[in-house]
Amino acid sequence: MTQYIKTEKNRVRRIPERGQYDRETIFRILDEALICHVGFAVERQPYVIPINFARVEDTVVLHGAKASRLLKHIEAGNPVCVEATVIGGLVLARSVFHHSINYRSVVLFGRGYLIQEEQEKLAALKAVTEHLVPGRWQEARLPTRKELKATSVVSINIEEASAKVRTGPAVDEEEDYALPVWAGVLPFQEQTLAPVQDERQTSEIPLPEYLASYSRK
Repeated sequence: MTQYIKTEKNRVRRIPERGQYDRETIFRILDEALICHVGFAVERQPYVIPINFARVEDTVVLHGAKASRLLKHIEAGNPVCVEATVIGGLVLARSVFHHSINYRSVVLFGRGYLIQEEQEKLAALKAVTEHLVPGRWQEARLPTRKELKATSVVSINIEEASAKVRTGPAVDEEEDYALPVWAGVLPFQEQTLAPVQDERQTSEIPLPEYLASYSRK
């Protein structure tokens, strides 16, 4: 199935023409975003937690301390909502009312489970590491059994999802186009600066190519 079914839960209501439900668009946004926000409720109290993640096929994997309230909630099979956004630019209109942001976002819904089998757990941790910095898993020291035991890893099945995308210039009221106000788009792009070597690094280790050519695209 190439598209997620449109439901009352994932349907884009505000400016519905910006809604997209195809897996390719949704997966591309998830793969580019570094941080997601996970929403959940405990005893009628809502929480939203920012966390790094990775997409593995049609699931999202997260990891953290075993005491994490969020991970315990997911382990128990409770529903969660996950959101991720990539910013493309600030849209400056002639009127304050029509200022906006160009963005690509995903909202998904699902339930998860605790990953317990060691090799599956390692594969999920590798996915999270490679999502941040592709190539890093092969170079850095891998988790010890003690570290694995202290870490919870969960997988959330993407049951329902939608993307919402805003692109293009400002849209003003027709009478405002004649106003002497600068209008346009200030593009945004995630850009890394020159890597800063750890001061405790004792030997001359060349900068890995995967850092020299790092990009979120």
